[in-house]
Amino acid sequence: MSHDPSRISVLIPQDKVEARLKELGEKISNDYAGKELCLVCVLKGGSYFMIELAKYITVPVTMDFMQVSSYGSATRSSGNIKIVKDVDEPMTDRHVLIVEDIIDSGRTLSCLEQLFKDRKPASLKIATLLDKPDRREVEVPVDYTGFTIPDAFVVGCGLDYAQNYRNLPYVGVVEFD
Repeated sequence: MSHDPSRISVLIPQDKVEARLKELGEKISNDYAGKELCLVCVLKGGSYFMIELAKYITVPVTMDFMQVSSYGSATRSSGNIKIVKDVDEPMTDRHVLIVEDIIDSGRTLSCLEQLFKDRKPASLKIATLLDKPDRREVEVPVDYTGFTIPDAFVVGCGLDYAQNYRNLPYVGVVEFD
């Protein structure tokens, strides 16, 4: 598929994305009242969600980043998970919120959840902008979900197709030939 935005139909418009981010930020702020929260972004797709979500979180926040490879330029998870970049700071005794753009098979988050549990955080929760339960192969506890979506290939709000379309301010479905 060439870089052709006309081949993308809007699934979740920008105003609904922004309204939901605000709701999630308020809920997270209430849940972590009186605590400092460490947001751990799963790069690259999770960066948009984490930055936009953080605008609505009122408790003290630190941010760290981790990059996990499982897709490449394919449209489905390869099932091969590799940590490309680990977090910079220790997670011991910290309140950690893993921030992911989308959960489909659950394989990546299941691995990350165990990795972080082994690092002995004070608490560990998961937030995702999009949840695609029809594709779930491994159950993971998702504490904060932006939207539950059908099994479609989506882009925008940080999600990409071969590194394109991350900057779309809405979630769109790619129409393949």
